[in-house]
Amino acid sequence: MIQNIFKIKLLSDELLVRKFQETQNLDFLGQLYERYMHLVYGVCLKYLKNKEEAQDAVMGIFEKLNKEIPGKEINDFKPWLYVVAKNYCLMHLRKEQSTKKKSAEYEKTELFFMENEDDVHPTNNWEPDELDSRLKDCLEKLKDRQRSCIELFYFKELCYKEISEKLTLDIKKVKSYIQNGKRNLKNCMESKA
Repeated sequence: MIQNIFKIKLLSDELLVRKFQETQNLDFLGQLYERYMHLVYGVCLKYLKNKEEAQDAVMGIFEKLNKEIPGKEINDFKPWLYVVAKNYCLMHLRKEQSTKKKSAEYEKTELFFMENEDDVHPTNNWEPDELDSRLKDCLEKLKDRQRSCIELFYFKELCYKEISEKLTLDIKKVKSYIQNGKRNLKNCMESKA
C-alpha cells in the first residue's frame, strides 16, 4: 500500500490524469490535486476574498474535477486547473451577485413598500393607552401563525429570514402571514374605531 502511494507520487501530471481517466481511482486524482491545492486556494482567495468561501471552493472544485476529468482531453494539467478554478470562482461570484440583485429588486417592489408605509399601520392616530388595549384585543383575534409573524416582525423587529428560521416556515409563508395578519389587524382596529 505504502509502495503504491509512493509510486503514485512519482507519476507525472499527464500520467496521473490518464490513469484517473482509465480507472476512476481517486488516489490518482487526489495526488494530482494535492500538488496544486495551494494554487487553487490562492486563486479562490484572490477572487472570492474570503478564506471560508475559498476553502469551500477548493472542495467544490475537487468534486467538479472528479466529474469533468474523465471526459476531457487535458494536455497540460496545471494551466487547465487554473482556468477551472478561476471560472468556478467567477461563476460563484455571478451567482452571488444575481442573488443580491434579486433581493434588491424585491425591496423595490410594491410588497416591500407596502410592508413599510406608515399609512398601512392603523395605529398612527390613536392615543397610547387606547391603542394598547385595541391592539392587544385585535392581536388575540389573529390566527396563531399570523400573530406570531406580526409580533416578531413589528415588535421584535426581526427580518423575514430570521422569522422564517425561528418558526421553521418558508419565507414566502412568513410574508403571506404578515400581509394577511396586517390586513386582518387593520380591519379589526378600524372596526373598533
